[in-house]
Amino acid sequence: MLTQDTLCALIGITWQEIISLIPISIEIVEGNPNLASLLGWHLQQIGYSVFQAISCQQAKLVFQKQQPSLVILSTDLPDGDGIELCRWLHKQRSSLIFIVSSRTKESDIVEGLKAGADDYLTKPFGMQEFLARVEALTRRLRSSAPPACLDYGVLKIDLVQRQVRLKGSAIDLTPQEFSLLYVLAQSEGLALSRAELLQRAWPDEINNPRTVDTHVLSLRKKLEADPQQPNLIQTVRNIGYRFNPEALVRSPLRPNPQSQNTNSDRPPQFTAPPSRSFAKY
Repeated sequence: MLTQDTLCALIGITWQEIISLIPISIEIVEGNPNLASLLGWHLQQIGYSVFQAISCQQAKLVFQKQQPSLVILSTDLPDGDGIELCRWLHKQRSSLIFIVSSRTKESDIVEGLKAGADDYLTKPFGMQEFLARVEALTRRLRSSAPPACLDYGVLKIDLVQRQVRLKGSAIDLTPQEFSLLYVLAQSEGLALSRAELLQRAWPDEINNPRTVDTHVLSLRKKLEADPQQPNLIQTVRNIGYRFNPEALVRSPLRPNPQSQNTNSDRPPQFTAPPSRSFAKY
């Protein structure tokens, strides 16, 4: 198995330098499409992968699909309050949040930061300051970036490509199954309730906690040697389920030579012509 140290030695750079090469994805949630396109264009020019949403509802869908590293969030959205969306994003615990808002009172800024924002910039703002703040936030991401792949030897979970390989064979998982497996694996062996799994894997997408049981059963059929006596995804009585990494060492798992999931319905990246002015936005 290729370890982190071996990889660094082979290509002659440090792990932090490898992390710096991984593109950071940014979701812009802005009700003004012209401003959103302008911000997106500038961010793309310096190497970020950018996705756009114009409403709270669309923002949640894009977030669940793309799992961006940073969310740039306006407080004024056509279908809801950006501060409430900020609280929802903060509960996901997976992205930094940068509020850009026309609300300039100190109480508004304090409310935004308490809602979970990592930075707050009032409108109008200069593009250079905006980009500098984004850069400062993404430095934090790069310095503490999680591994791009959860490697359990015979089982590898690629968080970038959202793919799973078992004993070298690609496992065809649905987006819901992948999200559930990812949440279970990240729990480090802790048991999670159905409600917790529902909230972390598919927030606002599925309302019935018993749906978790259906997807767990499907995962077991694809991963376990004996789905009727599961070792990898265990049932914890009166709680829910836990991921058992020890099963990957001591118990054989199902060899499953399925093809890779080719689902590629990604939201489009957004471009716009560059602005000739660096006036206030």
